[in-house]
Amino acid sequence: MKATILLIEDNEKNRYLTTFILEKYDYRVVQAEDGQAGIVLARQIKPDLILLDIQLPVMDGYAVARELTKSEDLRDIPIVAVTSYAMVGDRERILAAGCVGYLEKPINPATFVADIEQYLHKGHYD
Repeated sequence: MKATILLIEDNEKNRYLTTFILEKYDYRVVQAEDGQAGIVLARQIKPDLILLDIQLPVMDGYAVARELTKSEDLRDIPIVAVTSYAMVGDRERILAAGCVGYLEKPINPATFVADIEQYLHKGHYD
């Protein structure tokens, strides 16, 4: 396995597609269906990368990112928003909440792995 990626996504089809693509490239994917569950899993597994939807039940992605980056043992884990939010200012709000990157949905299966690999700590999983 290359790395462990925590996918926090409420849409079942999006979870399936993202997991399918990442596992094809030998990533271990752990899934959470809402923000609260994502925070609990992040604390348990300490993933190498977190892919975070913004529009989530229970706790939205902004709150999740802020909570994760406040935690000393989780703040160094890169969080990449994968979201359909594409209005003016959304990207800036997402980055201000603590995400290090932003990818728009729908994802492009042909480039998705390369898009997220730039956020993994280089050299650890190659």
